Amino acid sequence: MYKTYTMELAGRTLSVDIGRVGKQANGCAFMHYGDTTVLCTATASDKPRDGIDFFPLSVEYEEKLYAVGKIPGGFNKREGKASENAILTSRVIDRPMRPLFPKDYRNDVTLDALVMSVDPECRPELVAMIGSSIATTISDIPFDGPCAMTQIGMIDGELIVNPSQKQWKEGDLNLTVASTKQKVIMIEAGANEIPEAKMIEAIYKAHEVNQTIISFIEGIVAEVGKEKHSYESCAIPEELFDAIKKICPPEEMEVAVFTDDKQTREGNIKEITAKCEEAFAENEEWLAILGEAIYQYEKKTIRKMILKDHKRPDGREITQIRPLAAEVDIIPRVHGSSMFTRGQTQICNVVTLAPLSDAQRVDGLDDNEVSKRYMHHYNFPSYSVGETKPSRGPGRREIGHGALAERALIPVLPNEEEFPYAIRSVSETFESNGSTSMASTCASCMSLMAAGVPLKKMVAGISCGLVTGDTDDDFVLLTDIQGLEDFFGDMDFKVTGTTEGITAIQMDIKIHGLTRPIVEGAIGRCRDARLYIMDNCMKKAIAEPRKEVNKYAPKIISMQIDPEKIGDVVGQRGKTINEIIARCDVKIDINDDGMVSVCGTDKENMDRAIEYIKTIVTDFEEGQIFDGVVVSIKEFGAFVEFAPGKEGMVHISKIAKERINHVEDVLTLGDKVRVKCLGKDRMGRMSFSIKDVAQQ
Repeated sequence: MYKTYTMELAGRTLSVDIGRVGKQANGCAFMHYGDTTVLCTATASDKPRDGIDFFPLSVEYEEKLYAVGKIPGGFNKREGKASENAILTSRVIDRPMRPLFPKDYRNDVTLDALVMSVDPECRPELVAMIGSSIATTISDIPFDGPCAMTQIGMIDGELIVNPSQKQWKEGDLNLTVASTKQKVIMIEAGANEIPEAKMIEAIYKAHEVNQTIISFIEGIVAEVGKEKHSYESCAIPEELFDAIKKICPPEEMEVAVFTDDKQTREGNIKEITAKCEEAFAENEEWLAILGEAIYQYEKKTIRKMILKDHKRPDGREITQIRPLAAEVDIIPRVHGSSMFTRGQTQICNVVTLAPLSDAQRVDGLDDNEVSKRYMHHYNFPSYSVGETKPSRGPGRREIGHGALAERALIPVLPNEEEFPYAIRSVSETFESNGSTSMASTCASCMSLMAAGVPLKKMVAGISCGLVTGDTDDDFVLLTDIQGLEDFFGDMDFKVTGTTEGITAIQMDIKIHGLTRPIVEGAIGRCRDARLYIMDNCMKKAIAEPRKEVNKYAPKIISMQIDPEKIGDVVGQRGKTINEIIARCDVKIDINDDGMVSVCGTDKENMDRAIEYIKTIVTDFEEGQIFDGVVVSIKEFGAFVEFAPGKEGMVHISKIAKERINHVEDVLTLGDKVRVKCLGKDRMGRMSFSIKDVAQQ
């Protein structure tokens, strides 16, 4: 027997089947929201994984194209690797749930969300988020839940709870908020310059809705929740900490870690580790966990100094930003380039412009086909942190950072009519010591402006950190966190925006939630910092977009034609348009509205292609003059091509003023001639005259 639980959520019915399917998983929730159906499971291994010092949580959001009635493309006709949307959704589920598992838990845990049906009115990502929380909370896996998630959209200034796919896509706000019963634990947002006060209002509107979902989940747990299983703790013994402190007293650890140079600090820690290894050479059990013990000792030392003395590892004030530097045009021949440096974080960004036909095509669950005209890709090589490992392509972190920087710039990009280009922005991490995604946002903005992309406004980003004490009001916010403050702190709150408002947020925490004063303080702190970065760094490198695209970038000329004439330009099986492309060495894009974009590097060839298109779409009138080429000679006359795929006939009597016996006496194949339109003959063909042009 199974039981179904239901609640009303944002005007729709959310239902959960418990005990119907997936009975061998530790926890399973069969979710239904409208016609959207997602199977959410939580499973854990019986024993901890050996030799690791982290919690091995894996979150998989699986998109099945049968959910929208589609068969996957390609030869295999089955789903391949996870899409970018699936990876980003997995990260959004992972980030709020990970801190709610015990810190010393080392059993493998997998949360799987299988999308089986999609209702455009009910976004499957939201259902997967709620279902993952339910499956984990009712399971026997140790978890300090429940948590809940709500999405907020905004259209015409009105906040919308759990918007439809269409509202989510067309609105000015894409906000996802996760909460526990007391606090906000995750924020993810893309926004069209939303003011800080409006963003805070939206966050806490979602938090209120989350409380109703949590009450619903608690009712399910009360009836069918399993008792949490015991587990083998991997906590570091206090005796080991005491022994390390005898070798390296707290004041020595403070000296070792409080430096503004990452390599110096790491060298100091290595020396301390070597001393401890020598002292514990006979104790294999302690040696096996020594690295984690020193890491925690270092963490406690830094947190204590920040919280009690407001002393940061590199000596900065709490609100101080590290030294900034910016420059553009550092890479020759590319379409746009920049470098942004903040302390020991350095990003080089390169922009490439291309015709719209080079836009990325995405096969997803929300639309039959989605085209991405703007792409931001982020790379994080091992040398940027002084390590060595082979490159295996972008991982989930790289994809997430790239998506955040991409989301940050989208609201200020020109539309296709204003700037008919596909745009790729690539951030190469040269050096990393904290918040490379925010440096990527700054570098990308400058690189786009250097490439001549007419951005509406400048965008910058910064990250705010947090160290908390024993009470809710005992905390310190840190502007511009470096890597150490990220690793040992409680929060990484990234905010991007313009002078007018926020364009993106990504908040990660390691604790059980944030109070409202922390959220409001972090958002305000980030606004002050991003304005400082723009005024004191970015604007000094490039203050506004260049008026023209780079000389190495392709040029694009656009024109509007009657949509009913598109077929004439394309020709049968693309013959006409391909002929223009071949003759003029250009690329041509035509959208359904009749907007034609001609892309090339030679202005003369581009103008010629435009003239061809104008000729093709013109309604021919008697008396018009055209330039053409003789393509065929018959006894009765010659055929002249006046545009690719467009021909008209010159009767033998209309070739010369005097009478001629043979067309070949005057014309040969390939001759360039100027002709006058006489209208259409009785067979419906264009009729031309050469002699009437000569008479003029």
